[in-house]
Amino acid sequence: AISACEKAGNWEHALQLVGVMSYRQVQTDSTTLGAFIGACAKAGKWENALLFCSALALRKVEPNTITFNSTITACEKSAEWENALQLVNVMAQIAIESNTITFSSAISACEKGGEWEKALQLIGWMVQSKIELNTIAFNAAISACEKGGPW
Repeated sequence: AISACEKAGNWEHALQLVGVMSYRQVQTDSTTLGAFIGACAKAGKWENALLFCSALALRKVEPNTITFNSTITACEKSAEWENALQLVNVMAQIAIESNTITFSSAISACEKGGEWEKALQLIGWMVQSKIELNTIAFNAAISACEKGGPW
């Protein structure tokens, strides 16, 4: 049911379902909570996604690449590039594997925030980490340069 809310971007209903699950002491996992964070991302509710991601440990749920990527995507949709970069750094610090989606979303957040230098730094990090570069990452970086670069 929470996945259906995610697809529809209906974060309020997803939150209600998570609340009912918690009230009834139904164990939630990273997939369920990732779907809630995804619903927040679709609705542009980056604050809720960030708060929920940071509270995963309180629910005794290990965050994973999917939950972080969903949260970074929520930040990207609202041009919250600083939060997106912080999440990428946290992933590295706690040894959660980042991937093309992680970096593409963070680069897009930088692009939307006019942070072309940060976008290019992320491209460099991808190369250094041997993470596959894709068209989305390149286009976002190019767009960031176009919007905020000195040329």
